[in-house]
Amino acid sequence: MDTMEGLLIFTQESRFQLLDRNGVGHHFILGHDCAAEPEQLPPLQSRQARIKVHYHSAPDLLAHTVSRITLLEG
Repeated sequence: MDTMEGLLIFTQESRFQLLDRNGVGHHFILGHDCAAEPEQLPPLQSRQARIKVHYHSAPDLLAHTVSRITLLEG
């Protein structure tokens, strides 16, 4: 499983975009095994929270599938 850190800059339902430290946007979707709920994402977006996602690539999707989100300080 891969990990990535960045700022949560866009959400729509269970989809979101993460901006990495190089300024590159990455698309993610909450997986069925993720404890986070779609309604938890907009407050994180509004403050552009720094998060870490644990994900795996989904070859049939244009986004990565997230299994865990960790809120980072700062």
